[in-house]
Amino acid sequence: MKLSHFYKFLHIIILGFVFFTFKIFAIENIEERVKKLTLELRCMTCQNQSIYDSDAEFSNDIKKIVINKLKAGESERDIKKFLVARYGEYILFRPLMNYNNIFLWSFPFILLIIGLFFILIMSKRNKV
Repeated sequence: MKLSHFYKFLHIIILGFVFFTFKIFAIENIEERVKKLTLELRCMTCQNQSIYDSDAEFSNDIKKIVINKLKAGESERDIKKFLVARYGEYILFRPLMNYNNIFLWSFPFILLIIGLFFILIMSKRNKV
């Protein structure tokens, strides 16, 4: 009889340990995600400083928004889209790939192709 109480007590201790371990891991996971995301966002009041590194009021407000949205279960991409809709694409250090800036992303490749084509034509002219 006493042995069964011991096992019940042991189960409660193990379940409590597992519960608190997962809760601590979830908190650390959110903190790491907040750090990662805020390092990719630009502070609007500071010149080219990330929100994570800035101590401005704006940065603190954005950090709170990011924390609340991550706790609500939103993805990082959704949070970025929300912030872009609210503050413009300037808030991102790396702009999103969409129809508005497809030329920005494709221009280096276009320039490379034109340069290779030009080198190919010039090399054929020099051989003749």
